[in-house]
Amino acid sequence: MIVLTKAIVLRIIKFKDSSLIVKCYTEQGLKSYLLKGVLGSRKSKIKSAYFQPLNLLEIVANHNDKGTLNSIKEVCLSYAYSNIYNDVTKQSLVLFLAEVLNFSLQEEEANNALFNFLYSSFQRLDNQKDIANFHLVFLLKLTKYLGFYPQTKNLDCAYFNLQEGLFETRNSPTSIQDKKIIVFKTLLGINFDNMETLKLDKVQRQQLLDVLINYFELHLSGFKKLNSLPILQSVFN
Repeated sequence: MIVLTKAIVLRIIKFKDSSLIVKCYTEQGLKSYLLKGVLGSRKSKIKSAYFQPLNLLEIVANHNDKGTLNSIKEVCLSYAYSNIYNDVTKQSLVLFLAEVLNFSLQEEEANNALFNFLYSSFQRLDNQKDIANFHLVFLLKLTKYLGFYPQTKNLDCAYFNLQEGLFETRNSPTSIQDKKIIVFKTLLGINFDNMETLKLDKVQRQQLLDVLINYFELHLSGFKKLNSLPILQSVFN
């Protein structure tokens, strides 16, 4: 079936000598494409330069229902980043967020709300000046669409159980407390519009990121070790 859809690039893998396999999250859901010969031919209509992590594309694609790789017939940028590729910090964030999404997005069905959230978030990242807390806000918001956003009842409790996703009065092996829970509670009241009001030093920011990554690991069976994490940590230190 030939479709016209917007797409967000998640992962690019070289295949043989001249081809790519590209994993994208589209308006139609999670899709993977085989781009034959894009690395070895100047005559190819599909240019490999379009397929960079988190690029926002519009594609004409052939989507099949046989479980095999799909193909792309036409591609163009649906939104051209103006700042991300000139900013080392934003580039590091892009690599990190693309890797998180590659492990987090597992359902192949269309989810318009999730797609629109991702699409608008990366446009915001491109235009935002203060991005020190962007990834923290993004990860927490993403849990809403993945089905494990923290329950916000009993915020006065001393513990947050990461496994259960709720605040409680007793400690457990997967609970956070003390300084970590104070910062975590503060993050619950933050969005992209006011994220600069979340004042964190580098230790607090790293602790909060560790909590969020642990939260994802506990709730997503396919979530693996993030190779991009050390790069992100070095940028924000």
